[in-house]
Amino acid sequence: MRKLLTVLGVILALAPMSAQSYIANRGPLLESRYMELLLGAIKPEGWLRLQLQAQATGLTGHLDEVYSRVVGSRNAWLGGDGDAWERGPYWIDGLLPLAYILDDDALKAKATVWVEAILGSQKEDGYFGPDTDRGPEPGLQRNNSHDWWPKMVALKIIKQHYMATRDERVIPFLDKYFRYQLRMLPEYPLGHWTFWGQQRGGDNLEVVLWLYNLTGESYLLELADLIHRQSADWSGMFLAGTPLRTQNSMHCVNLGQGFKEPVVYYQKSKDPLMLEAMRNGEKTIRDYLGLPTGLWAGDELIHFGEPTRGSELCTAVEMMFSLEEMLRITGDTHWADYLERVAYNALPTQITDDFTARQYYQQTNQVACTRGSDRDFSTPHDDTDVVFGVLNGYPCCTSNMHQGWPKFTQNLWYATDDGGLAALVFAPSSVEAVVAGGVRVSIKEETFYPFDEEVRMTVSFPEKKVKGAWFPVKFRIPEWCSAPVVKVNGERVDQTLVAGGTVCLRRTWINGDVITVELPMEVRSGEWYDRAAVIERGPLVYALRLEENWVRKEFKPEERVRYGDWYYEVTTPSKWNYSLSRRDLIPDNVKDRFIVECLDTDRTLYPWNVGNAPVVIRCKAREVLDWSLHRGSAGRIPFYTQQGGNLGPEEEITLIPYGCTTLRITEFPVR
Repeated sequence: MRKLLTVLGVILALAPMSAQSYIANRGPLLESRYMELLLGAIKPEGWLRLQLQAQATGLTGHLDEVYSRVVGSRNAWLGGDGDAWERGPYWIDGLLPLAYILDDDALKAKATVWVEAILGSQKEDGYFGPDTDRGPEPGLQRNNSHDWWPKMVALKIIKQHYMATRDERVIPFLDKYFRYQLRMLPEYPLGHWTFWGQQRGGDNLEVVLWLYNLTGESYLLELADLIHRQSADWSGMFLAGTPLRTQNSMHCVNLGQGFKEPVVYYQKSKDPLMLEAMRNGEKTIRDYLGLPTGLWAGDELIHFGEPTRGSELCTAVEMMFSLEEMLRITGDTHWADYLERVAYNALPTQITDDFTARQYYQQTNQVACTRGSDRDFSTPHDDTDVVFGVLNGYPCCTSNMHQGWPKFTQNLWYATDDGGLAALVFAPSSVEAVVAGGVRVSIKEETFYPFDEEVRMTVSFPEKKVKGAWFPVKFRIPEWCSAPVVKVNGERVDQTLVAGGTVCLRRTWINGDVITVELPMEVRSGEWYDRAAVIERGPLVYALRLEENWVRKEFKPEERVRYGDWYYEVTTPSKWNYSLSRRDLIPDNVKDRFIVECLDTDRTLYPWNVGNAPVVIRCKAREVLDWSLHRGSAGRIPFYTQQGGNLGPEEEITLIPYGCTTLRITEFPVR
């Protein structure tokens, strides 16, 4: 029976996908409402395409040349004597989806080298990957080759390879490895070699359940239970909240990766406490550690959410992946709002426009990206943490950052359990998929979201003989939108629209039908660390616009093995020490005191920078004369300004989207 099921899985892998054969959960797992589309079915448009193209021409497409010492031909995953741990697989985990989304043959070829090496490394007992520990060499991780953790990244690669190619070798490869895990984990648990596997077991678990949906092999459910038991007790931690209220209690990226584990396992357990744990964990993070970007203070170790604490780049992309999985599994659109908050605020700021340099830690109040100051980080790296370079800080982010935008693109659209399509996250894109009845449909989503308020979706049918088809189209109404308007071909939809809810349009669609979604964005203010004020509009956080001076500098020869050859420092001559008025932040006054101006910018240009910011908010502020730099960062927000203090005269300041800034004040003192 096992062999028969495996054969059936291979047949499914080779067959063309129909509306019924997108990979859904099979019993006894939670019934799927949304299913992942084939990799490459969703294409970026507009500014999102510019973003992915920058990755292709930047570090994502060329990391093997820029960082050849680690991800080049010596890498142990390719059979060499070099790096044997996470950094090579990290890179391919982002390169592979980028290659297929852009349909770029050169990038596919680079990814294929690694896929073939992984598939070809499997031993008779099911083990795969590097198997030899070697002595230390500067800049390389050559021990712990048997560690479970890096293999979890490789599993994600192999799953994505299957979703792009339906390679028939994948299913028996995974089947063999997971049987190996089932035999070995009782003696060598996830945390045996390092603690990373225990903390990040959700990545392993996700692929186990995915394979179960293809083969129906019952041992995979047993393995899922075992992996869950050996993983960190994230649901228990989130329900108790204790670790999240304790500074330096856990690694910042582990929190981002572990965040999804209770929801991934919920597919089997169906225990509502696991969903309750997620909401409680989110609230505790917001109350104790949270930053306005949706992330948390974590300059390696978590910390109370001061606006000058760091937030590691790996945290952003791993939290995005967790939220994408949680959204697909639960269908809870709250996680889509959270995903947009991270993607549209934190991610664009931490990587240069051309994708050739990145910042290890970002600060929400960041007024200088320089060396030479002992910033208050739990894990400092010779003052290289906030400058922009290739390897400064730790090189993990150099390898891991690539998954952020491609996986975000892959999760803009889903197949639905009733044979339709769903757009739960908004971005300029197009999708081609098979809907109910086996009809191939294409929908083009034209929008300048998250800057603009309108999303326009046009339906078409690639096959000329098809003029129309009946199927549902679903999309979310964001939690922040109180007055949405939905139209089909210019006529308003007579349907109750609820913020945080989902709209479902069921009808026979014909070529050229247009859905228009209007999402009015109102300015609102929130209270954050030390009662600081943060201004938001729609999915975007806004920050003070500062002039930016970028200067390229060279690392010293003795630093280059660790940090690369060069880096950028960024400084500003602009004043940044402003406070906002409590009077202006009263909800009834915000609309009149914070004036939104949508600029007539060139929408063919990359928008995520100071020069091309498409929207500004103008407001009044007063300079806090005693607020100055402290150890290279903006000093702590002075509480006394909330009572009065030494302030300058009122003047106008300009706020722009946080994601367009490198230097910024985001959390303002209130007087």
